[in-house]
Amino acid sequence: MLGPALVHEDLGASWRSARPRPAGRHLDSAACSRQSHRVLEAVAHHARHEAELGGYVAEATAEDLLQQGRSVIGGLVGMAAADVVFVESAQAALVTLLAAWGLPAGARVACLPGEYAPNAAQLRAAGLGVEPLPVDGLGCADLEGVARLLATDPPRLVHLTHIGSHRGVVQPAAEMASLCRAAGVPLVLDAAQSLAHVDTDVGADVVYSTSRKWLAGPRGVGLLCVRPAVAAELTPVLPAPDDVPPLRALESGEAHVAGRVGLVLAVGEHVAAGPARVRERLAALGRAAREVLEGTAGWRVVEPLDAPTATTTLRPPNGVDVVTTRARLLTEHGIVTTAIGPQRAPGEMTGPVLRVSPHLDATFDDLEALATAL
Repeated sequence: MLGPALVHEDLGASWRSARPRPAGRHLDSAACSRQSHRVLEAVAHHARHEAELGGYVAEATAEDLLQQGRSVIGGLVGMAAADVVFVESAQAALVTLLAAWGLPAGARVACLPGEYAPNAAQLRAAGLGVEPLPVDGLGCADLEGVARLLATDPPRLVHLTHIGSHRGVVQPAAEMASLCRAAGVPLVLDAAQSLAHVDTDVGADVVYSTSRKWLAGPRGVGLLCVRPAVAAELTPVLPAPDDVPPLRALESGEAHVAGRVGLVLAVGEHVAAGPARVRERLAALGRAAREVLEGTAGWRVVEPLDAPTATTTLRPPNGVDVVTTRARLLTEHGIVTTAIGPQRAPGEMTGPVLRVSPHLDATFDDLEALATAL
């Protein structure tokens, strides 16, 4: 079947040619994207430098590159290089932030009912009280309800997951940031599924994310971005050296520096591709996936057709096991997807879903192949 043309086909071709040939059809970028040859080579090159020069000498030689990376990452979220630190993952970023913030026990944090379960667990482990934000029927923040909450009973902070890992729906983060700013309530944005996927320059006070998803960088690397007003409330265990920004006290010193180098290369590739064009192609791929997959063999799409993301989640027909289906797609058809159980977002999910998340190199043929396999 000949499918509709997807926008910016040149991006798909260049993204595809820049990477090793996949063993099958990779439709799982919301879990982990494929790194480019340049990123893989940069990571290996730094690892060799560590063997030749010593780990700390090699890190010093990479510092200018890492600082350029902090600057570009800051630009993607509307902050400066001094506001950006490297950590090991999005979860490590949240843990690092909460440990340094030292909010009083019982302080209230407002989150979506569909909050990512590990995030909610970390907030509770920090002694914070997690309360639901008002939402609409799709699980998006109800801005009028949020405004009333902030005016009448404001929490200590709002934690917003920009795009859930279980649902390809974008939260109104810019509007939330505006409401929170007017109320004097910090907004912490989990951008693990949104950085390099949708616009993340939304005015949040804190943004944290990971390398391995839509940025297509190495695993084991994450980032934490904090505006100065919130950074001033943080108390690291040890202060930063005098010659670096204070926030760098939160940056882990014993780290996979080669992975950070790879992340910086991946960020550079994203910027060179044109973030707006990337967003447009990813949104087009998501729409195409929903059009192809809706109703296929009884599977039903969760997201609205025009949700501006590349992530599509499918509810199974009665009697069909999602975990078994995911395994069959991989072993029999070479198609990589994710099976998600309701424990990932127990406040919102009522059953398991199959997640499909193509990156720029995906084709209409890939989506048709998935539909046929289902």
